[in-house]
Amino acid sequence: MATSALWLWAGFSAGCTRGGTQTGKLDAVWGQRGISEGKLQKPRAIAIDKNDQLYVVDVTPRIQVFDGDGNYIRGWQPPEFVNGKPSGLSFDRDGNLRVADTHYFRVLTYTPAGKLLDYETLGGHCGHGPGEFNFVTDCAQDSQGNLFVAEYGEYDRIQKFAPDHQYLLEWGAHGNALGEFLRPQKLVIDPNDRVWVTDACNHRVQVFDATGTKARLLFHWGEQGHEPGKLNYPYDILLDGEGHVYLCEFGNHRVQKFTLDGKYVGHFGSNGRREGELDQPWGIARDSRGRMFVLDSYNHRIQRFWL
Repeated sequence: MATSALWLWAGFSAGCTRGGTQTGKLDAVWGQRGISEGKLQKPRAIAIDKNDQLYVVDVTPRIQVFDGDGNYIRGWQPPEFVNGKPSGLSFDRDGNLRVADTHYFRVLTYTPAGKLLDYETLGGHCGHGPGEFNFVTDCAQDSQGNLFVAEYGEYDRIQKFAPDHQYLLEWGAHGNALGEFLRPQKLVIDPNDRVWVTDACNHRVQVFDATGTKARLLFHWGEQGHEPGKLNYPYDILLDGEGHVYLCEFGNHRVQKFTLDGKYVGHFGSNGRREGELDQPWGIARDSRGRMFVLDSYNHRIQRFWL
């Protein structure tokens, strides 16, 4: 399961580096395609709790819980999944797991043990009205307990709700103009309550201040491409709290590191099946020790890197 292969940041290619100085070390790989406990079938979202346990949802669909070494702990399935599978996971301030139940137009909430908290369910009706959703991708909570829910499809927007689920505001539309989205896949709230959005099919990041009565675009960066620093379907985002942004690119089969204003620092990963290579990764998460876990989705496995 473990490996000690070394990967270099900033333009790794067959032992050649271009720019950048930081290194990352791949030290564990686990996962095998299957439907039994501990096996994976195209994992598509990951979140880590306060005890550094990994919660992973795949297309079977199951939410499975692992320790940092890939040992299976427990798992469960959502109540319905004939119409489609969940595609987003996050933890709220109470330590409960928020699940973007994408094709049922809602956000489900579970305790870490897997108990469904029905009274915390958001949405459930397809529509364009306040509190209605199309295909939900993610849910995030700010320091005040407000909830933000992203959706794609006909509407491509983000809605904000008070802690008691009262609708507060929304922004966005289906499009490529600034402030619009084409599949806002992942939301992250930073310590200043700014909302970071991976605008996946526009190949960019947009950052908003939504603390007032309207959301205000603060800055944005990213353009489509395969070169270092360019993006191709960024599906997940991670802020390390040290002035850096990590983006998991489904289309470029890699994880890139940037400064907060979008300056390229480095990357790891390339398309393939060998250890350290990736095939259409969906998600990333970082534990309290600074280790990054990458959902190597189409290889049906998880890879762990020291950063």
